[in-house]
Amino acid sequence: MKTDIKELIKKQNLVIAGPCSVETNGQLLRTAFELKETGKVDILRAGIWKPRTNPGHFEGIGTKGLAWLLDVKKQTGLPTAVEVATAKHVEDALSFETDVLWIGARTSVNPFSVQEIAEALKGTDTTVLIKNPVNADLKLWIGAIERLQKVGINSIGLIHRGFTSYGSSEYRNEPIWQIPIEMKRLFPDIPLICDPSHICGKRDTLLSVAQKSIDLAYNGLMIESHYDPSIALTDKEQQVSTIELVNLLNSIKWKNSSSNEDNFKLNLEKLRLEIDTIDQKILSLLSDRMKIAKNIGEIKKQNNVTVLQSNRWNDILESTINKAKNLNLNDEFVKSYMEAIHIESIRIQNVVE
Repeated sequence: MKTDIKELIKKQNLVIAGPCSVETNGQLLRTAFELKETGKVDILRAGIWKPRTNPGHFEGIGTKGLAWLLDVKKQTGLPTAVEVATAKHVEDALSFETDVLWIGARTSVNPFSVQEIAEALKGTDTTVLIKNPVNADLKLWIGAIERLQKVGINSIGLIHRGFTSYGSSEYRNEPIWQIPIEMKRLFPDIPLICDPSHICGKRDTLLSVAQKSIDLAYNGLMIESHYDPSIALTDKEQQVSTIELVNLLNSIKWKNSSSNEDNFKLNLEKLRLEIDTIDQKILSLLSDRMKIAKNIGEIKKQNNVTVLQSNRWNDILESTINKAKNLNLNDEFVKSYMEAIHIESIRIQNVVE
């Protein structure tokens, strides 16, 4: 029976796995059969065209690899997924019955490229996954969704693969979790998948990132896997062997999106009501604070004094962070919170008539 890709992509705890790049027919066959035998992989991913940062590196086997991928699909029954970056890629991938296409981070950052892909997909019934743009731009990610929807593509998923950052980091690409969380809020019906391979860039931190995504109610994972990562032509440090993949998946504490247990519902509702009450108090206090900020702005204007008082702000910030430590509140959270309040206070004082 043919797999319903549109329903499959919505599956909770979806697992997409496969090599970073197709290297040889034998490598693809061996990896695919090993993944099939685990019984844990839903879709086989494989890179056919590989955009490399520097020229001279392996840039993928090209279109001939699609024929190998089609043969593997027929032999294993695994649906297939490949990355596309141009209209020609789309045409070639669909001509070899590729089930799922994904738009990579280097492509989703460019509206012209996304539009070209969207036009190539017009009139098809294809399932498309969109990786976040390389830079942390929420609107670009949203724009990619809208461009596909405008040409009639309705089976869409999102892939969080992290964002490029400058300087040293424990991650290859910073996760910046608040961006995919906001995407999930804006598009609750679109599946969100985590790609810990590209976030981490190395095997030893995959579990922690994968687990966090599951804790945040992501729909599933995309993980790069090779029958022998040590000989991989691309991204060997972040690919896992089949055994390592199974161990990783078995180590994850998979979560349900909800529960029908009465005690769960009652306890959760009670705590949520408490939060709602506290939030209302916070809003009222913030309103009172901004009224005082307006009064301060009026006094400053009457006395021809600048709105910004850097010494006073530094004292407030330092004092608040010190107090927050005794309340077990995170320094960065408190700093961000206070900075938002300060910006609004400055705005209010600047518009005093």
